[in-house]
Amino acid sequence: MYKAFRIISTFLILSLFGVQCTFLEKYFPSPEDEPSYFLDLKGIKNRGTLRVAVDNNSTGYYIYRGRMMGYEYEMLRDLTEELELGLEIKVLTEIDEAFDQLNSGGVDLIAMNLEFDSLRFQKGNFSKPLGTINTVLVGSTNSPRIQSWEDLEGDTIYVRKGTIYKSQLCKIKDSLNVNFTIEESKLHEETLIEKVVSEEIRWTVADQNIARANATYFDGLNISWKISEAKEVGWLVRKNSPQLLQVVNTWIEENEKKLIPILYSKYFLNSKNSYYRSTSPFSSLAGNRISVFDDLIKEGARELGWDWRLLASLVYRESRFDTAATSYAGAQGLLQLMPVTLERFGVENPNDPIESLRGGVRYLRYLDKFWLERVPEVNERIKFILASYNIGHGHVEDAWRLALKYGANTQTWEEVAEYLALKSDPEYYLDPLVRSGFAKGHLAVNYVRDILSVFESYKALVEP
Repeated sequence: MYKAFRIISTFLILSLFGVQCTFLEKYFPSPEDEPSYFLDLKGIKNRGTLRVAVDNNSTGYYIYRGRMMGYEYEMLRDLTEELELGLEIKVLTEIDEAFDQLNSGGVDLIAMNLEFDSLRFQKGNFSKPLGTINTVLVGSTNSPRIQSWEDLEGDTIYVRKGTIYKSQLCKIKDSLNVNFTIEESKLHEETLIEKVVSEEIRWTVADQNIARANATYFDGLNISWKISEAKEVGWLVRKNSPQLLQVVNTWIEENEKKLIPILYSKYFLNSKNSYYRSTSPFSSLAGNRISVFDDLIKEGARELGWDWRLLASLVYRESRFDTAATSYAGAQGLLQLMPVTLERFGVENPNDPIESLRGGVRYLRYLDKFWLERVPEVNERIKFILASYNIGHGHVEDAWRLALKYGANTQTWEEVAEYLALKSDPEYYLDPLVRSGFAKGHLAVNYVRDILSVFESYKALVEP
């Protein structure tokens, strides 16, 4: 009590006369000890993942045949690989929510192709420009052709809430004294475009890239009337993350002449591929299917008591839904079972999707029983099961014993995973408690993280 009083008293006295930062550091937490909204690059690297807010649309981020795709997504994946970080995606439908998440620490970066705007500069720091976009009015070719703003007199234009479209239209309306109504909607630009196509509404607004992408697979869209000239767009980071901003800007400079133009062409200029990806029943943009094996996966998930999208995430991670997939180690089929496991769980033809899935489910049920008493909480136990599926339950059990020895919580995956990652260190794999020896345990830890990351994406974009 006396010590605490002395520190406070000393601080109050010195604050009257000024004090060096080094003194304060002795008594107040470092950024790494503070809540997540104080994290810059060092804290993010300690966490191991970069948390990013993205949009679910035909250019930003979506799922196609089980695979994560999108202009922003592929850039983010390259950035995080360079930084040796995992990528934690958070799909947000409202832009205002993305700003809230950024400044409360829910995400570290907003990757939504945001136009540079003075109000947005107050909410965070923009990266270097990733390109430019124009804003266009989107209508049907059945609607009257716009030749001047006066042609919109008396009409209603629907815009996505949180975008700068409303302020752009307000300036035009006030400067030209044109009487049209601006109606904000929580719906995404692409959903509003669909409503234009179905003639539920007459007009909406979108950035030109999204409008062009939609015009490739919706006949009868008129996107010729510009609302604004080209403006720079970029990503947004917190104001207290200068190190993160620096590495993002460095990455943009290194990739602005090659990777970024390639991805831009892939998602904005290749209309045929854009059409198939956006209209396929296996796309989160148009359907609710992950793969052609969804029904089999749902059947297996019922046996396990799992969310079917979790099992689909495992299948995707193992084989990318390729029935003929064979690993360098000899694992085969949709669930990449090794020969000894195939035999043990009754799989005669590993390339048969029914046999492979059923055999894999039987193996997962075996692992579930193995961990049931030691890890009774189902969501934690699933992580032990996934790690065991990847590296073998013997290695995970070794990590569990080490965690017990050192006083960690053996029912929590996060704490046991620390010891699994240490199984490549002789100090740990030569411990008498360890029965299965050396292992690259960090790979299994990453494996679990990757599957759960895919699962989070499936949950956000695919209905149960």
